[in-house]
Amino acid sequence: MPKSTRNVVDIATAAKRLLGFKSLRPGQNDAIQSLVEGRDTVLVQPTGSGKSAVYQIAGALIEGSTVIVSPLIALQKDQADSIEASKLEATAVVNSTLSASEQREVLDRIEQGKVEYIFLAPEQLRKPETLDRLRAANVSLIAIDEAHCISHWGHDFRPDYLGLAQVIEALDHPPVLAMTATASREVRAEIIDRLGLENPRILLHGFDRPNISLRVDQFSSKDEKCESLLRRVEFAEKPGIVYVSTHKNAETIAADLQQMGVDALCYHGGLKAKQREEIQNKFMSGEVPVIVATNAFGMGVDKPDIRFVYHADVSDSLDAYYQEVGRAGRDGEPAEAVLFYRPQDISAQQFKTGPTHVDSEGLEAVYNTLVAMKGPMTRDEIVLETGINARKLVGLLHKLEETEAIRHLESCDFEATSAHPLSEIIEAAAENQRLQKQFRKQRLQKMQSYAEWRSCRREFLLRYFGDDYAGPCGNCDRCEQLRIMPKAA
Repeated sequence: MPKSTRNVVDIATAAKRLLGFKSLRPGQNDAIQSLVEGRDTVLVQPTGSGKSAVYQIAGALIEGSTVIVSPLIALQKDQADSIEASKLEATAVVNSTLSASEQREVLDRIEQGKVEYIFLAPEQLRKPETLDRLRAANVSLIAIDEAHCISHWGHDFRPDYLGLAQVIEALDHPPVLAMTATASREVRAEIIDRLGLENPRILLHGFDRPNISLRVDQFSSKDEKCESLLRRVEFAEKPGIVYVSTHKNAETIAADLQQMGVDALCYHGGLKAKQREEIQNKFMSGEVPVIVATNAFGMGVDKPDIRFVYHADVSDSLDAYYQEVGRAGRDGEPAEAVLFYRPQDISAQQFKTGPTHVDSEGLEAVYNTLVAMKGPMTRDEIVLETGINARKLVGLLHKLEETEAIRHLESCDFEATSAHPLSEIIEAAAENQRLQKQFRKQRLQKMQSYAEWRSCRREFLLRYFGDDYAGPCGNCDRCEQLRIMPKAA
């Protein structure tokens, strides 16, 4: 439902009063105006361009509480601390680091209307108690950070984001702000569909990063590629990031760089959380100039002086690639992005796109449990009944939802809805899995097209994201080659 707002809002004056802004950045005024008018809004802007200020100002201008859904605890804390430092309004963070008593205390404050900005991970919204408290808090704006996490087409897909549409409706669908740094047309369409956004305003800003030099170096052998990468890192201006596709590559390349005298550390999802935090802090503080990482490193990383982002392996999509590239040169100074590429790398990445088959035993266990119950069940109840761990259960429930064999209720419970035989449900789930694998293959084909593109690389990337850009850009390897080639007689 649209929120009650002031009849006339001077957004520039409000931004100065609330946050001390002398002026608004491109896109901020339009997004805030859209929200105070009660419209769902999709905002696609680079990290560091001021997306958080949009929900902060809009939330302050509209009566009621603002819910911010953010996937990382560190991001939640940073954003909440920023608001507290500005003395804007009261904030609250609800996440797994709180004890049960601390969570109850925070939820009491939320229910009593004492909190303007409420930060939650999507997992917290699975809990009926959390949703009940939010219903009582007069939520008048929902901001969803890293909204691309809801898309199969893009990258960083997170099943817990799939329940957000039910949460939005359970809270009477206040205006929704979906935010992400990069999103192609396909990703934007999926965000709108899966969140159930109603006639949203789509705002795209700042895709072009002209200070970043784009380059693809092609190799015929692994050894040649690896040697070139190591030498380039050795002599490159630092700090910088090397992205790889596997834990093993991260460890091997970091060790090779250390042997060459380059102070480098590796970062991947196989490390303990405390180790990852220590490594990230060393890089962010400048203590370590080079980090070799899988895509586990990146979300929430905003270090302005990164001088290079090198990809030792191809990313699984152009969306992921450009978001990783965009971590370079945020201070506006020259930076470079180089993809070290072999055509065989595409085939290697395809092996990681996941199996075509589905977990038929897991689907059968969950579905039969819901049918036998003859009524709604919570996730915790399904876990107890089936013995399937909570993380795996999220994916199984999603697959059953896609076949419409079960439904996700506004209460966040699940119930069986299908009268089809189990064999048909599993067959439908397998077909959906096949289609998703096809999506991943198409994403890789786009990545291959970029790597093997023979004209302006910036034009290729920006047009992919919907920016009507025409090269030459003058700052990519293709434009440089065209500039030095002799004219035909």
